[in-house]
Amino acid sequence: MHDDERGRKRRTTLVISNHGMGHAPAELGLKLVQTHLGLLDADERVPDAICLYGEGVKLAVEGSPVLDELRSLAEKGARVVVCTTCLNYFGLADRLQAGVAGSMKDIIELQWGAKRVISL
Repeated sequence: MHDDERGRKRRTTLVISNHGMGHAPAELGLKLVQTHLGLLDADERVPDAICLYGEGVKLAVEGSPVLDELRSLAEKGARVVVCTTCLNYFGLADRLQAGVAGSMKDIIELQWGAKRVISL
């Protein structure tokens, strides 16, 4: 983790609420999020947390093209939290392959604890 110019730890939470990145066509959105997470994984800086909710939970389940990137980021110290309510809504709770299932309260706590929240 890098320090900012005042010597304090950066606390960054990444939020992904779409099954892909931005409001692009599905195939492009998935390619963009895969590229983004791949570059993030290759960087020495790692977010403190990655929160997935809404359609974003589909990125952490069996068959997702970004499972390796999410797992690697988690191994490097990013806390990957996947919305339990969303997993249940989409019938995906038993297919979670990256991160941990968490409540909206868990996600809110990570957002409040962050100095910066980045939404993809």
